[in-house]
Amino acid sequence: MSRGEVVQALSGLMLGMFVAILASTVVSNALPRIIADLDGSQSVYTWIVTTELLAMTATVPLWGKLADLYNKKLLIQISLLLFVAGSLIAGFTPDVGVLIVSRVVQGIGAGGMTALATIVLAAIIPPREMGRYSGMFGAVFGVATIAGPLIGGVMVDTSWLGWRWCFFIGVPFSVAAIALLQKTLHLPSVRRPGVKIDWLGAFLITAGVSTLLIWSTLAGQHFDWASGATAAFVAGGVVLLALAVWVESRAEEPIIPLGIFRNRTVTLTIIASVLVGVAMFGGTVFLSQYFQVALGKSPTVAGLMSLPMIFGLLVSSVVAGALITKTGKWKIYLVAGAIVMTIGMLLLSTIGATTSVLVISVHMAVLGIGVGMLMQNLVLAAQNDVPAAELGAATSTLTFFRSMGGAIGVSALGAVLASKVTSGFAEKLGGAAAGGGAAEVPDVSALPPQVLDIVKDIYGTATAELFLIAAPIAALAVVAVLFIKEKPLSNLSGDERRAQEEAAATGIPLH
Repeated sequence: MSRGEVVQALSGLMLGMFVAILASTVVSNALPRIIADLDGSQSVYTWIVTTELLAMTATVPLWGKLADLYNKKLLIQISLLLFVAGSLIAGFTPDVGVLIVSRVVQGIGAGGMTALATIVLAAIIPPREMGRYSGMFGAVFGVATIAGPLIGGVMVDTSWLGWRWCFFIGVPFSVAAIALLQKTLHLPSVRRPGVKIDWLGAFLITAGVSTLLIWSTLAGQHFDWASGATAAFVAGGVVLLALAVWVESRAEEPIIPLGIFRNRTVTLTIIASVLVGVAMFGGTVFLSQYFQVALGKSPTVAGLMSLPMIFGLLVSSVVAGALITKTGKWKIYLVAGAIVMTIGMLLLSTIGATTSVLVISVHMAVLGIGVGMLMQNLVLAAQNDVPAAELGAATSTLTFFRSMGGAIGVSALGAVLASKVTSGFAEKLGGAAAGGGAAEVPDVSALPPQVLDIVKDIYGTATAELFLIAAPIAALAVVAVLFIKEKPLSNLSGDERRAQEEAAATGIPLH
């Protein structure tokens, strides 16, 4: 593919990537209205977010393995069609039960899109040229993650749209991405007759991960972290994953080839990705609530306040990518990104109910700059260091662990926030004075002034403590990337490397 054809194909991939990631975050500001309109409970509030994240995280390894065996273009179009189906069901949903099912379908499609977009990128672009393009993808990922609440807030606050458009908005973009990919993406078909998918391994991985994620979602809210239910969930998840490892070690075509963990670069980038997921998603997902409750902003304004983080992430991701392509050096950006991300977390741990918008904006921009330098370039480092035949598995494994880290971070830090808020209400308002403490987010517009100031202070303090907890987790990512060995970036695309490796294995020279 020529450079012009690559750019055209990337436009379709980035469009699909944007709507897939957007689906995870666009409902955050709309959830209170959705729950109220559909007569849902507080427990449903959590599940509308986590079911989509669960489905996306658990199916990523399977999509990655399919990409190593079958036509990537067809797979990515199938994932977009699944996303469209889930979005339409969600938009027309009559009740919360159907909505939760639709979010699972959306999550499966989004899991395919997020994994396959990066895999296709590696197939058509050499690692030496990848910097500028992966920087663009990192920017799209970050912008979609952070812009979702803004778009959702605007939908809710616009009378002639409403919350159902939080789901409908992705449909035309997904259809456009399918058509654009059909016209512009040209990949050789991978034909490997007789190959069988390790469905047992896929089931065990999905079941084990889902069990642990469900536990981290429910613990601290529906039962104590130290309880019999926790022991049952953790033991069940660990047993299922142990069985998965046993099955994968004996499978002819494992979903996650265990051999890739022998690669030092892959292992360290996976560790760093988990830590980035825990710190970034776990910390930032609650900022929207902080803006609305502690600072008293509307959903739309709360979304606009995330723009400094978007801008910092966008600029650093693109600039770092361009510099990597120009110089061929990439480790310095991983280290610098992890350090800056940690500094951003520490700065945000100082916020409160009286912190000025300007100060918060600067702190968020610092965090965005760090994440932009780090997140997508971890994928580049791993892709550059594995055989072409394992590109799909390595990329999807990295994405899988980052998503899992995000899910665990959101669940665990969400439980910490709920605990801090509940204890704050109990200490300052006698617990019941604010409508049940953590069980319900208070309507700040309906509170008397003397209570309002106390509620704002409780939420401001609790949110700051989340970033204080996330900061040392981010610091561990610095340690992980320091031990990654920098290797020269290859000048061959994934497809060219695959052809070269097959020629070397068969002894037939390339022409």
